[in-house]
Amino acid sequence: MARHLIDDVAIGWDELGTDLLDGAPPAIVTALTGGEQWPSRALDGFLITPDGSPPDRMTVTERSAADQELKWGYVLRPTGIEVINVQLQAGWGPVVGWDTDPRTHFSDHTAHWAFHLPVPAVKPGRAARPAQPAPGTASRRNTTRR
Repeated sequence: MARHLIDDVAIGWDELGTDLLDGAPPAIVTALTGGEQWPSRALDGFLITPDGSPPDRMTVTERSAADQELKWGYVLRPTGIEVINVQLQAGWGPVVGWDTDPRTHFSDHTAHWAFHLPVPAVKPGRAARPAQPAPGTASRRNTTRR
């Protein structure tokens, strides 16, 4: 994965394709892509710099992430992908293991991605529990109207 995403591209990706799934079980590929196939497309030839010089790969650091107002960072680790919520705490986040089913549903609420919390995921085939009213509040359904 690191070779495909980082080493084999000069600058970055315009679009990741189904080639990222090469070697995955066919049932997973079909579930994720609907059976379609398309190649990844690199940013080569798409970027134009203000001074006309060739574009360089951008290295993102804790400081540059804050300066660019980035919201998320992802670090490929031997154990999985570390998801860093830059707005909450730059520098580290929970790791989604490589063995995680790619059909897993993840929360996109930034507060759920703190490093000390478990990965906010609902496994495929499990329905998320409906939200319960906070203690001491009545649900709309149980409220009497006058």
